[in-house]
Amino acid sequence: MKAIPRTVWILGIVSLLTDASSEMIYPLLPIFLSQTLGASALALGAMEGLAEATASILKLFSGIWADRVRHRKPFLIAGYGLAGMVRPLIGLAPSWGVVLALRISDRIGKGLRSSPRDALIADATPAHQRGLAYGFHRSMDHAGAVAGPLIAGTLLMFGTSLRNVFLLAAIPAALTLLVLIFGLKEPQRELPKEDTSSGRASPEGGVRAPLSFSFKWLLAAILIFTLGNSTDAFLLLKLSDSGISAGTVATLWSLHHVVKLIATYWGGRASDRFGRKWLIFAGWIFYALIYLGFAWSEGKTEIILLFLGYGIYYGLTEPVEKALVADLAPKTARGTAFGYYHFIIGLGALPASLIFGWVWHRFGSGAAFSLGAGLSALAAVLLLFMPVANHQRETST
Repeated sequence: MKAIPRTVWILGIVSLLTDASSEMIYPLLPIFLSQTLGASALALGAMEGLAEATASILKLFSGIWADRVRHRKPFLIAGYGLAGMVRPLIGLAPSWGVVLALRISDRIGKGLRSSPRDALIADATPAHQRGLAYGFHRSMDHAGAVAGPLIAGTLLMFGTSLRNVFLLAAIPAALTLLVLIFGLKEPQRELPKEDTSSGRASPEGGVRAPLSFSFKWLLAAILIFTLGNSTDAFLLLKLSDSGISAGTVATLWSLHHVVKLIATYWGGRASDRFGRKWLIFAGWIFYALIYLGFAWSEGKTEIILLFLGYGIYYGLTEPVEKALVADLAPKTARGTAFGYYHFIIGLGALPASLIFGWVWHRFGSGAAFSLGAGLSALAAVLLLFMPVANHQRETST
């Protein structure tokens, strides 16, 4: 197996611990808000919308900012530290308004760390291993997403209250910060310098270069795809509507993350060998087929198989998109490139779920899933025409 850089290993462990902490809380949050604090579904929707919008905007600015300073590590310490400190405090919240403030603070932390972290992985990894690096990192992330609910469920089985489960999430959050502070050593990199005469990057990567046309084309395709990629909560609703019990749905959700864990690792590795664009194209087409399956299937067995198969889509796209962003970005603008990448996804996510929900309500789930399939197929076609020459030139620098 190819050696994974130490920096990527450390960031993988950090993501595993962070997701374990987060997923001890997140799946239980709707129950806590509605049953303990008396919040409405509208309040829950507004809370998540505001929190994710905050994260998306900050991902853009933190990426740009991280390119203008020598070290990316302070962004990670601030981001993971803030989120890890405020997230468990939900266990002490007396009202849903306090939870809203804590959720926004948590997402501020995510916004501060995400783009600099993804840029740091690119800084530490040779171009021919980027798919492997992002695949490994995402698989560790999903491993935490598997562990978190299992830890929370075990604590609840032994009589721990919801509030105390949330407070105990501080333990993996504290471990995250310790690993980050004492384990992460970021590679040296040059600060960009303005070059108003040419606006291009030098071979050494010392001049701030503009983002390429290929990169902007990729963002346009991702935006169209994201408009058809609504929240996975609708898939859980589809499972429930088909007559699958709540306990089985929870088990399937955990198994779904196991599939994602395996798929993201192998998908990232495959992109180093077979090319990024073609794997993303395959992933988006696969997504369209899965959504068409959800649109037309009614039997429990078919829907369960579709739901578990859906995890493969993540392996074909999640780490591969990040590796392609790193390939297309100049060395001095990687943070900026990841900032725009995360911002575009956040920009499309909210209307995607609103549109999907409205179509479901007005025309039924079949129409909603068919719309998602159509938009993903359209994005895949657009991706096919992305200029390849610029990609090849930029990855060689």
